[in-house]
Amino acid sequence: MFTRLTDRRARLAAALNLTDEILLIGAGTPVPLPENTDQTYPFRAHAEFFYVAGVECPGAIATFDPQDGPRDGWKLFVPEVTEGEHVWEAREQVAGEPLAGLPAWITERRVRPIAGLGAPLPGVRTDEALTAKVREVFSHARRPKDDLELSAMRQAANATAAGYAKAAAIIAPGVTERAVQIELEAEFFRHGATRTGYGTIVGTGPNSAVLHFEPTARAAQAGEFVLIDAGAEVGRYVIDVTRTYVAGLPSAFQRDLYQVVLAAQEAAVACCVVGAEWRDVHLQCAVDMTAGLVSLGLMHGNAESLVEQEAHLLFFPHGIGHLVGLGVRDASGTLPGRPRSTRASLKNLRMDFPLAAGYVVTVEPGLYFIPALLTDPKRREKFRDCVVWEKVEPHLALGGVRIEDNVLVTSGAPEVLTAAIPKALQPCSSPIGETRGHDAGGQSGPHHRTAAEKRTPVSNAQSVRPLTPQAGPHADPHDRQ
Repeated sequence: MFTRLTDRRARLAAALNLTDEILLIGAGTPVPLPENTDQTYPFRAHAEFFYVAGVECPGAIATFDPQDGPRDGWKLFVPEVTEGEHVWEAREQVAGEPLAGLPAWITERRVRPIAGLGAPLPGVRTDEALTAKVREVFSHARRPKDDLELSAMRQAANATAAGYAKAAAIIAPGVTERAVQIELEAEFFRHGATRTGYGTIVGTGPNSAVLHFEPTARAAQAGEFVLIDAGAEVGRYVIDVTRTYVAGLPSAFQRDLYQVVLAAQEAAVACCVVGAEWRDVHLQCAVDMTAGLVSLGLMHGNAESLVEQEAHLLFFPHGIGHLVGLGVRDASGTLPGRPRSTRASLKNLRMDFPLAAGYVVTVEPGLYFIPALLTDPKRREKFRDCVVWEKVEPHLALGGVRIEDNVLVTSGAPEVLTAAIPKALQPCSSPIGETRGHDAGGQSGPHHRTAAEKRTPVSNAQSVRPLTPQAGPHADPHDRQ
């Protein structure tokens, strides 16, 4: 591992191209809980520190002096583990230079400018302009994932796939969001996860339209969407996946809405190639989903024009994705020197730069019925000619659909690291049944059923149905199971 870290540091040194400047990167210290206790929040070293040190070490500081060389110029200063830490935490001493020696190291270089990354460094005077410049280059340099990073992410993807398989198997009317979370996360850990990558999202029914929803004791009702956004973490490297299911049988409208999102997501995944501008991938996906909403009768007009007017933000209010790896939005941001866009549909993008080999991105389009947006009088007036409001009304409590994969950009075709987690209909113990002939609002809706579905009678209206791609105007003929 340390040989690989040495190689990583050397690559980073070349990218930073420092000459007289020195670099300090703080790991940070534990944050106490907000009460009179000796407990702290679980410690996580700052990502910039972990990237060069590869260890969790509270209070440690990594340093780099370019005049000592791209490999030998790196040092790790670590605090001495106390007797109390040995006794209460079984903390082991991390290899490195004694932290007490850091002031002398800095004093020897006292006339040279200092860039400070990672956690703040108390008592160290850093050059703010230099720090900002170094951080921008540092972040850009660590965007491509090396083999060591990808190995951890593949392990995390395997654990995540196991968790989703368990969750899909238990989803049914009457099962609570919390119950799904418990089974999902337990399976992550059974398959090697060191922790969850972020706070697990499980939303049933209208809660599936809440972008960052914490699971509750609410039970799924028959025919409701169940949206899960979760991922396992292995060795600090994270997987970030979303799948949407239905508890029981989906309506025709739910199937068609799901297919719009799935077709757009698959098309966006295919666009994840070297040189592709992320903002272009996002906007094309917005156009694709807006065209789907037009075909469903919820919007009217030309899809490109509707996106230009920002009308799609009513149903797709977030970006299409971000980088993932050492954290859930690892090293996202903009291309060095590129200002952040002020356009409404672009200003919230987590990343804005062309893709390069080694990047791992999330591709996560979604369509939602969010009452706060869709019942806002100002938006209704602004988009009165874009939205068929009387057809939107019956779906205000429906929730939403999001589908998310983690995609590795390569020199050839993109590789979906999370391909083992089904996006289409999964095998189940009971035969595939006919769906209801009415949409979620009780009105007839378009539904293009496959030949297999037409041949199979209804058998169990309470069985779990992850949604199935349908033949029709939005079907992807190359859809993968």
